Amino acid sequence: MIAHLTRRYPFSASHRLNSEQMSADENRATYGKCNNPYGHGHNYTLEVTVSGPVDERTGMVCNLTDLDGVVEREVLSRYHLENLNTVQEFAKTVPTTENLCVAIFEILQRGFAQAHLDRVRLEETMMNSFEYTGGAEARK
Repeated sequence: MIAHLTRRYPFSASHRLNSEQMSADENRATYGKCNNPYGHGHNYTLEVTVSGPVDERTGMVCNLTDLDGVVEREVLSRYHLENLNTVQEFAKTVPTTENLCVAIFEILQRGFAQAHLDRVRLEETMMNSFEYTGGAEARK
């Protein structure tokens, strides 16, 4: 039997949406208030969904302590209370929530082997959420 587990993790971070490949006018037109030179912050909610067979001995898809530890160590400690523009992953990439979602998926895919990583979902605001399920190679 395959089951899915979704855990939620809150964190806060700031960013400025600005592409070095566009002019100042293009950036303002594209990103609007999110192009504020001083940046702006979000209280994100990260959802991580994993799946796998239910272990007959434990009755779980994976050990929650292990999942929580990887998310804390690899994601929350990296991004919580940070300006995303200063984080290595976004040195040449605009730190949109879409790009953050992909980065988190890739980090977790490398760091959590106890269950299959199905999905990363990031809620940025009450109105905006983004999710990533991996590239074609992740869906095989």
